[in-house]
Amino acid sequence: MFFRNIINELIDWSKSSSRKPLILRGARQVGKTTAVKMFAKEFDTFIYLNLEKKSDLEIFQMKLPVEKLMDYIFLTKNKSAGNGRVLIFIDEIQNSPDAIAMLRYFHESLPEYFVIAAGSLLEIIMAKNEISFPVGRVEYRFMYPFTFEEFLIACGNEQALKLYNTIPCPEFAIPKIMELFHTYSMIGGMPEIVAKYIETENVSDLKTIYQSLFLSYFDDVKKYASGTKEIEVIRHAIESAPFEAGSRIKFQGFGNSNYQSREMGEALRTLSRAMLISLIYPVTAFNPPAMPDRKKSPRLHFLDTGLLNFATNAQPHFFKYDDLCSINKGKIAEHIVGQELIGIDSASPSNYMFWVREKKQSNAEVDFLVQHLHRFIPVEVKSGAEGKLRSLHLFMENSDHPYAVRLYSGKMSAEEISTNLNKKYKLLNLPYCFAGKINDYIDWFVKGKGDVK
Repeated sequence: MFFRNIINELIDWSKSSSRKPLILRGARQVGKTTAVKMFAKEFDTFIYLNLEKKSDLEIFQMKLPVEKLMDYIFLTKNKSAGNGRVLIFIDEIQNSPDAIAMLRYFHESLPEYFVIAAGSLLEIIMAKNEISFPVGRVEYRFMYPFTFEEFLIACGNEQALKLYNTIPCPEFAIPKIMELFHTYSMIGGMPEIVAKYIETENVSDLKTIYQSLFLSYFDDVKKYASGTKEIEVIRHAIESAPFEAGSRIKFQGFGNSNYQSREMGEALRTLSRAMLISLIYPVTAFNPPAMPDRKKSPRLHFLDTGLLNFATNAQPHFFKYDDLCSINKGKIAEHIVGQELIGIDSASPSNYMFWVREKKQSNAEVDFLVQHLHRFIPVEVKSGAEGKLRSLHLFMENSDHPYAVRLYSGKMSAEEISTNLNKKYKLLNLPYCFAGKINDYIDWFVKGKGDVK
């Protein structure tokens, strides 16, 4: 049981005077149940209800008023409220419309109880059965695979963690942190994978766990697909998604198939609701606020880079190359950066922003946009010289601020460079292992604390 940053978010939630029952969202096997059970140590009484178990499911099928329901729960679980704090965790809540409906009454009639609900296929099964959460009476948090910071915590590497969280990180520490990030990028952040790797430090020992995880995702398809054809299309989407991850996609013929845009689009949106993938649409604006343009092709992000590496047999390349930008034409480096950016915010569904300009014979794309106050800071994941930053130059020629970031495998530095139109701007060259600290580094950079040579 490793510490997860979501636990700090749950502690903050528990201290809020406006607290509501909390829905913890996340894909299967990202560690939701384990995290809540660790958080439960903060309470005097913890009641765990798993609605995949018939006995727990039947508690809500009795349709008791909420006060009597709690009395019955205390009775069946042999618990007593006493004078302390009580945490109720309703796992796999999507299996019970009655339990979902009851959340509003916990909020209205029994606010003294702390209630968390979770489920891996919430949105899919609820949509299929036309179930909805009580509007305005619940709040949400989102959980993802381990971030690099959580990986360092799990490894017990306290000194690397301390220096990773130092802004700026001392130069002497960067090679070691980059080495650790290389390992993290190779195996990914699925909790069971991380635990096994820490135990054996052998990548070959992880194969059966990766296979088991993929098998569980394939088995889930039967729970939310209706009919043999839909099962077939969704399974093809799962098989193909790792190979398309990090790229902008077309629904028509996705994964070298003969499937039409409509059926493949629905399959991919289903996987997005299961949080196995994210379909991320680009923005075209240079300043916030900016709405994603859903008329343009989305970029596909897969749940976890380690799972992606396993599915595409990319892991052997990690032993050949030190620079992630050399693996799969830089797609692995971009994908792990996206995974780090997604993991920063547990209050939002998995997403990030990227920018495009699409004109005849003059397309441009910036890998990521990070909002800092009233600005969009463009972030490119690139190795090599400044000359390869054509899209970044184009963005900066239209930007009303002078700040940009390049994530790469080199040293940390800052410099002033010029676009083709001779507009000068400040570029922070940042080792990509610090993608999860991007907001802190941008703030440090914009405040002028990073020297520009």
